[in-house]
Amino acid sequence: MKLDIMSGSMELHAMQRHAKAVEEAGFDTLWLTESGRTAYLSAAAAGLATDTLGLGTAVAVAFPRSPMITASTAWELADATGGRFTLGLGTQVKAHIERRYSSEYAPPGPRMKEYVQAIQAIFRAFRGEEKLAFQGDFYDFSLLPAQWSPGPIDAPDPRIFVSAVLPWMSRMAGEVCDGIHIHPFNSAEYIVERQRPHIEEGVARAERRLEDVTFEIPVMTPVGDTDEELSETREHARQMIAFYGSTRTYSPVFETHGYEGLSDRLHAKQREGDLAGMVALITDDVLDHYTVTGSWSTLGANLVARYRDVAPTTRLMTYTASSQLRKHPDILDRWAQVARDVAAA
Repeated sequence: MKLDIMSGSMELHAMQRHAKAVEEAGFDTLWLTESGRTAYLSAAAAGLATDTLGLGTAVAVAFPRSPMITASTAWELADATGGRFTLGLGTQVKAHIERRYSSEYAPPGPRMKEYVQAIQAIFRAFRGEEKLAFQGDFYDFSLLPAQWSPGPIDAPDPRIFVSAVLPWMSRMAGEVCDGIHIHPFNSAEYIVERQRPHIEEGVARAERRLEDVTFEIPVMTPVGDTDEELSETREHARQMIAFYGSTRTYSPVFETHGYEGLSDRLHAKQREGDLAGMVALITDDVLDHYTVTGSWSTLGANLVARYRDVAPTTRLMTYTASSQLRKHPDILDRWAQVARDVAAA
């Protein structure tokens, strides 16, 4: 088991410095979000500044970009990094796709499945393994003159992960993808009891093995050796759980642990603009189900103990270390020890 780290995008020179520090700390992979800045440019900056650090998008927005554009970008990043790049894709939500990007959204599940399959066909065409001839309900690709193809590269095809929460997308990830990005609002029990069975259905449908699908699991990780450190990181996680939990789509995550109705109460507080009331609903008992807390010397072992049996191929990603490092850059060596502890455990 390896420990990865998630980071928001930032100014590209700053990203290069951040990636170097993350690599030196011993994190295995740096996963880059897409918000105000593009995840792909951040990955390029990070990749050119490092030698061994894995890189991936977690996640890049799919639908506003043609699968050909996405495939070409991922191909170049894989080439430039010697195969260290993983393509992580997500649907985003309908309002953003239609109103911010002016792109087609519905139906998101079948569209995403075809998007992934189109990229896989394009990769085969780039290698010269087959003529480009992909025809689907949403995408058609049949033209790739030699001068417009990047051609083969001395690296494996980029692995393709998708973010998934609900049953349809989880089954699809098991059927056609190399990995699945679990939502950061999760628990080990929720993944095993509610989500993994759907992934296994997709795996069986494609006559694959569960080992073929990597579970990339972001974890909120309050950590510290003093009450002050722990309080700061736990309160940050409490706010995030209140935010994510107010989306009623995620109510099964609460219900797995018997917190029926909590998502509705959070949603009501959110509509009232009562942010303090939302956070107050996340008691310590709730918090401890959806985070892994520890001292600097115990966090690594605690992470492995919580998630070791979730799936045959599991990667853990600290969802909160990057924000903590921005405030306290001097604790990077402590995170380096946590990464070593996870690998050792």
